[in-house]
Amino acid sequence: MKTGDVKIINQGQDDEMDVWGYRPCPWKLALVSVGVVCSGGLLLLLLYWLPQWSVKSTSSMCSLREAHTVLLRSRDEFKQWFRARVHSMSAPGRRPFENLELHTPTRKCSLSNEEHDEKSVQQQTAQIYYFTHHSIKYYWNEGLQNFEFYKGLEDVEVSCAEIHSEHDTGLSKQVQEYRRLFFGENEIAVRVPSVFKLLIKEVLNPFYIFQLFSVILWSAEDYYYYASAIVLMSVISIAASLYTIKRQYVMLHDMVATHSVVRVSVCRGDKEVEQAMSTDLVPGDVIAIPANGMIMPCDAALIQGTCIVNESMLTGESVPVTKTNIPRSGEEGAQTYSLEQHKRHTLFCGTQVIQTRFYTGEMVKAVVVRTGFSTEKGQLVRSILYPKPTDFKLYRDAYLFLLCLVGVAAIGFIYTVALSVINNVPPRLIVIKSLDIITITVPPALPAAMTAGIVYAQRRLKRVGIFCISPQRINMCGQLNLVCFDKTGTLTEDGLDLWGVQRVEERRFLAPESSVNTEALCSSPFVACMASCHSLTTIEGQLSGDPLDLKMFSATGWVLEEPTQEETALHNPIMPTVVRPPNHVAMETDLGDLTETSSCEIGIVRQFPFSSALQRMTVVVRRLGKKHMNAFLKGAPEVVASLCKPHTVPENFTETLEAYTLQGFRVIALAHRRLETKLSWHKVQALSRDVIEQNLEFLGLIIMQNKIKEETSGVLKDLHQAHIRTLMVTGDNMLTAISVARDCGMIRAHETVIIADAVPPKDFHPASISWNYSHSPQTKDTQSVEIQVESLCDGLQIDDRFHFALNGQAFSVVLEHFPHLVPKLALGATVFARMAPDQKTQLVEVLQSLNYIVGMCGDGANDCGALKRAHSGISLSELEASVASPFTSSTPNISCVPNLIREGRAALITSFCVFKFMALYSIIQYLSVTMLYSIPSNLGDFQFLFIDIAIILVIAFTMSLNPAWGQLVPRRPPSSLISGPLLFSVLTQILTCLLFQLLAFLLVQEQSWYEKWTPQSNACNVSRSSQSFSVNNSYIDVKNIRNYENTTLFYVSTFQYLAVAIGFSKGKPFRQPSYKNWPFMLSCIGLYTFLFLIVLFPVPAIDKFLDIVCVPHDWRITVVLIIISNTVISFILETLILDVSLRRLIFRDNHSNSPVPPSPPAGSAQVANDRWGRLFLSWLFCRERRPPQLRYRQLALELQDDPDWPPRPGKVLYANAQTHSSASL
Repeated sequence: MKTGDVKIINQGQDDEMDVWGYRPCPWKLALVSVGVVCSGGLLLLLLYWLPQWSVKSTSSMCSLREAHTVLLRSRDEFKQWFRARVHSMSAPGRRPFENLELHTPTRKCSLSNEEHDEKSVQQQTAQIYYFTHHSIKYYWNEGLQNFEFYKGLEDVEVSCAEIHSEHDTGLSKQVQEYRRLFFGENEIAVRVPSVFKLLIKEVLNPFYIFQLFSVILWSAEDYYYYASAIVLMSVISIAASLYTIKRQYVMLHDMVATHSVVRVSVCRGDKEVEQAMSTDLVPGDVIAIPANGMIMPCDAALIQGTCIVNESMLTGESVPVTKTNIPRSGEEGAQTYSLEQHKRHTLFCGTQVIQTRFYTGEMVKAVVVRTGFSTEKGQLVRSILYPKPTDFKLYRDAYLFLLCLVGVAAIGFIYTVALSVINNVPPRLIVIKSLDIITITVPPALPAAMTAGIVYAQRRLKRVGIFCISPQRINMCGQLNLVCFDKTGTLTEDGLDLWGVQRVEERRFLAPESSVNTEALCSSPFVACMASCHSLTTIEGQLSGDPLDLKMFSATGWVLEEPTQEETALHNPIMPTVVRPPNHVAMETDLGDLTETSSCEIGIVRQFPFSSALQRMTVVVRRLGKKHMNAFLKGAPEVVASLCKPHTVPENFTETLEAYTLQGFRVIALAHRRLETKLSWHKVQALSRDVIEQNLEFLGLIIMQNKIKEETSGVLKDLHQAHIRTLMVTGDNMLTAISVARDCGMIRAHETVIIADAVPPKDFHPASISWNYSHSPQTKDTQSVEIQVESLCDGLQIDDRFHFALNGQAFSVVLEHFPHLVPKLALGATVFARMAPDQKTQLVEVLQSLNYIVGMCGDGANDCGALKRAHSGISLSELEASVASPFTSSTPNISCVPNLIREGRAALITSFCVFKFMALYSIIQYLSVTMLYSIPSNLGDFQFLFIDIAIILVIAFTMSLNPAWGQLVPRRPPSSLISGPLLFSVLTQILTCLLFQLLAFLLVQEQSWYEKWTPQSNACNVSRSSQSFSVNNSYIDVKNIRNYENTTLFYVSTFQYLAVAIGFSKGKPFRQPSYKNWPFMLSCIGLYTFLFLIVLFPVPAIDKFLDIVCVPHDWRITVVLIIISNTVISFILETLILDVSLRRLIFRDNHSNSPVPPSPPAGSAQVANDRWGRLFLSWLFCRERRPPQLRYRQLALELQDDPDWPPRPGKVLYANAQTHSSASL
């Protein structure tokens, strides 16, 4: 494939793809058609499974402009291939936001009117080429010479002010219909496929095609009973799979279809409003939001009025959010509108507008920004409909292992053909017998058996309140070695308690006060700010809003009153929300220079909602009876102080703030400003927040206490003991986060925290990063701290523990200007504070790039992106947004995390056990059949049936029932099938089984009574054989199934299946012991009893059914001794040698997750023996001096020898010079 012909679509996004153009090639198509006919349709199946081969084999590459078909390949680690057909349509213009008037021809022409009209139509109509992929249409762009995807109004990069001036009147019918050609119907259509379509797709799975091939082959060999059993199993499996898939589609369809199509009021011009269906909406339409609210059918930017919205569908947080109209003027108005940046002004599809606030005679209006699958809800649904494949080494290795089995089958195929030719076997039988070897070597029931462990684990998780929408990720949970936790609502309680306040007067802090609900403070601006600076609203008589706002407002004891619709209709301006003290008494106010008796009621004139990017919120209020207005602001203390007049901020502000945050308190700062008297209500509505949020006066601090949940410390301790790294990723203050990390045990008391403080470039100064050492708050002596820091830096050992801490700004600066430090900081950082939602997602990606298997646990509010990106996302919210997370816990604390990891480990070990067992089952049967082919003979139909149904399926499905071990251990289960312990286990068991089968096969031929078996053979005593003669005299064994070798190998092999099953069914430390799995134990005991019964005490009816011939009792005793010896050796190899000796000596570095494996203590003979044994076996297994494969372990080894890491306190690193220079702390 020529690289020059490749184009990239969705550049810089998650679904970035390479795209090539192809057009049909007649001669290639003819060749493929011949190949399909000659192969009996197998080539068509292969091309169906491999779309890239299908396109390349039937088409020739061409430019994208001429393409009839496009070939797509994702640019992520999965490199998935897709194909799409290119379609065309006619439209008046080429792009959705073109001005249609420009396409009307205005030049003079000498043609007649009819000819002129005909020419006009031709000139106005353009051919638009497009293709559809994953519910999104991509249109051809002549300028870019590439396909592009139209999101919506954001494509024209319009500013907020331009939305007000150019898009506030809506669209005409003509423009709306034109844009609908490109954007289609505004509908998130989840089509539920018919059962027939699902059936065809399921049946065309390679696994079922192979089963069909096997059934046809077995039927040709007259193995009807076994073929019927496999068909029955396949039908049950397909039916169960179809039911599950259909149910998931129906559930998703029902979830999306709820309120997705509604009637809306669409504005046409300034005053005209018409009713329309929401499916007709296109970007640029203006809709009116009714006063009683609605379910939003699209993403829309609010341009007039205020809305109270429940966004639980998207964020997982049911706290109502206040949405205000987008800025009209100023710097904010000049900003380009962005869905991400202007979330507080955007109504998202699927969210519920609860209430609206409006002007008399005017409507609450919003401009449609995105529709259909382009909306936030649409993208969420797309992520569910088209999930990325699970990237797990187990599944990759499973395919490699199957390829190895195919290689073994190929050897058996050649052996069978050669042997059959030598023995002059008819050609038909040669084909059947050689193909039969393939069906024996590759077990058809393998996928179903491996899925059983995951299904059982999913059921156990459901019992403890953990629900899973992506079962394949359960196995990945078993490999988690790092878990990120949100703080508020996850590690700590949702609610905050008011610990106290500390007001400021005359640039000094007053003594802390535990309550503000006193008559003396009621008239203070501090209390007025607490009572008014919030986004609370009354819904059905209940005060609703952010928990912090609720606590802060309730501490004042004030009352909030909102106007009714009738009251609002009586006034020209919008009726403000009013807050007042509970008693209607007059009081002195000190908000301004005037001191007079007036009403205490405060009306909230305008809100600037809290922004996580700005870390603050502002309101403009007017006290009843006053002519001037006041601005109140609350937010992060550092941000608020920077917006205040310097002479109003206390000198000891930094020390006071640090004292509180070091104790784990959440601190909010308040400020206020008196606005100019000339500002009217209308002028305030037009002001940008930057104009208001300046020259403020600092009022003081609110100290909130965020209690750690009871379960947090215990869970983190368990994870720490299991060598699972834990991180805190929060939007809270840095020192508060560090304090909480210390309190809950994430950072221990004696460990040092290094705060990486990065500053972006400014005023010709390059970006820089400095290092500040923070110690436990129990340390009182400053001098001792200095000594400790210096000694730590001078002689840092690998055992000394330190943790890095970064805030969101530092994280962004490091990513952009210090990329070489990113892996080093990611390896040692424990606290990430002031992190925005997208930064949390970036952090997860950074950690994954270091080969960590990352888990993310959050309450869903700002963690949706990180929950989706992590290998295992666990949401503590049960709301609709939890569909973004693979796992959802009904228990609102982090105790679900160890439960999930334990079940994941149990499921992973179960998958390994079942895979090894199924592989050994196929190899054992393969050995038996290849030996019998040499005489020539084979296993009988009912022997196959008994082995595969009564032994293999029963054992495979019951050995998966072991519950998880009760606690987490430092050792982690293996993640790869291609590893030393697993390969040693499988290979030694194969050799053992081969040895004992070969021994039995050769030994039976050396017996004195041995002869070629015929119905008249009498190897048993006369009394026992007399009955069987009367039965066997009329029996003619054409296939030579009944013989002494067959019977002997059948006896030995059936016990071998049970021996390897018990040996492979591991218990501690990841699963409960097998003796607690009573279905497995009953199955094993029952099968052992039955098999010993038919070996030692033959029953003629059973012998006849299983095609077993009678052998002398002495030989039966010999067979039992062979079986016992085989079982004992298998047990010794699997348990004593592999689990005890080899794992401890050469495979022990897989037991833990520590970046650098600890060195064993020297000085004892046992240690010396272990060391020499380890060296010898390491040499034997080619593992000597093997460097670690995981990136984080390699990096840890490198940093262990780096004398400059961690950096000394006071060193500053600059981005341009990349050198260190000293700076005083």
